[in-house]
Amino acid sequence: MRRPLQRPHGQGAGFLWDLLTFEKMLTGSVVHLVYWAGLGIIGIIAFGVLGASVGVAVRESNIFLGLLLALGILGVGLLGVGVGVLLWRAFCEFYVTIFKISEDLHVLRTDVEAERARQAGGPPTA
Repeated sequence: MRRPLQRPHGQGAGFLWDLLTFEKMLTGSVVHLVYWAGLGIIGIIAFGVLGASVGVAVRESNIFLGLLLALGILGVGLLGVGVGVLLWRAFCEFYVTIFKISEDLHVLRTDVEAERARQAGGPPTA
């Protein structure tokens, strides 16, 4: 296993070092913003489905047929939006899980390195 690079000391140097060496991942917090943005887009699609169903109902000359078509379009469209929300949630949860596993592996690695340093009789590494 490779030896980690030496971490710089000083105000703000640790944070920048963590970002440049991928010791701290930004993606975990960015995924939450992406998730809400995706839900906003799915909400806009839901309003589009609603507008399409109203447009079909208004455009049809036969009122009964127009309402029947509009209800069909609305039902299928909202079902598709519901599936889209579930798939988007699963997609974002997958990425959050991957980054949580990465953080856990980092903690395990530092624990193992500290244990090896204690067994060797040297000072623990941080």
